[in-house]
Amino acid sequence: MGKGTLVRQLLGRRERLWLSRSWTTRQRRPAEPATAYVFATRDAFVERVSSGGFVEWTEFAGNGELYGTPTLEAPTDHDIVLEIEVDGARQVKARYPEAVLVLVVAPSREVQAQRLRARGDDEASIDRRLAVGAEEEKVGREMADHVLVNDDLGRAASELAGIVDRYRQARGVVARPT
Repeated sequence: MGKGTLVRQLLGRRERLWLSRSWTTRQRRPAEPATAYVFATRDAFVERVSSGGFVEWTEFAGNGELYGTPTLEAPTDHDIVLEIEVDGARQVKARYPEAVLVLVVAPSREVQAQRLRARGDDEASIDRRLAVGAEEEKVGREMADHVLVNDDLGRAASELAGIVDRYRQARGVVARPT
């Protein structure tokens, strides 16, 4: 139950949220839905970068895989949800200072490793991800508006929905759970 699972729970609990589908140059994981990302070639990704087609993009974990959020085209009455890494969050915050950053962390490195194994990552990728994750968490905690420990899916999803509700109420938007 990683960030993606948590985001899907949020989308099911609150209306008028729009999830941007990220692009990546990595290969699809076993059993990963084809709609999880826009799986692109490196050439197509770089071309889109050159044309200004991403809000944020990064090479993740130094492994040559690129990830990016395409320019945002959400319906006008929806709040945008981005499921991105810390480097992307930094870029988004610089471009959209009003963005609310929620850092989602696993309850421990051991749990994070178990989740990575469950999704099919190999041990070398897991070791690299854990090393990068430790640095990302340190940086993320410094810039995040909220830190959410993803230890219990129901509780974490409720807490995330509550964060959305508080910001919507501050903007005068009536929160209606779905």
